[in-house]
Amino acid sequence: MALPREYLGQSCSIARALEVVGERWSLLIVRDAFFGLRRFSDFSAHLQIPRAVLTERLEFLVGEGVLGRTPGPGRRFEYELTDKGLELWPVVRTLSQWGDAHYAPDGRRRVFVHAGCGGEPDPLGGCPVCGETVVPAAMVMVPGPGMATGPDADPISVALSLPRPLLEPVT
Repeated sequence: MALPREYLGQSCSIARALEVVGERWSLLIVRDAFFGLRRFSDFSAHLQIPRAVLTERLEFLVGEGVLGRTPGPGRRFEYELTDKGLELWPVVRTLSQWGDAHYAPDGRRRVFVHAGCGGEPDPLGGCPVCGETVVPAAMVMVPGPGMATGPDADPISVALSLPRPLLEPVT
């Protein structure tokens, strides 16, 4: 039996936020949207998530205003972060940093640097090199020492293992 999405009886902002991004796969979809994934097929290939689950999560994130759906090639849709979704960057960045510190024995897989000066902004975007507040669109994701892709890696994983600006669509 599936657990309910709602935290009934909880009068807490964290509980409300978890109702939106706390389900399995939801935050990974948001992460991949920051990495530049836009197409259903790319999310499916990279996350190896069941199609029915991906459909439900994308629809829910669109309904909550975290992702927007835009016309793509042919009759397909693409998904991109809304302003509300972009506000999740500090959460995604901090979780990544925490995971790197505690669960990445070979080192960080990805390093996020300021495209303007090469500094590594803190999770809230403060750049220690130039002092600017850096938004995700001004960051580049570069491979860290823990990045490894095997010979059977999917094309999306290969594209995400190369230096690339955040939010730039993966093609």
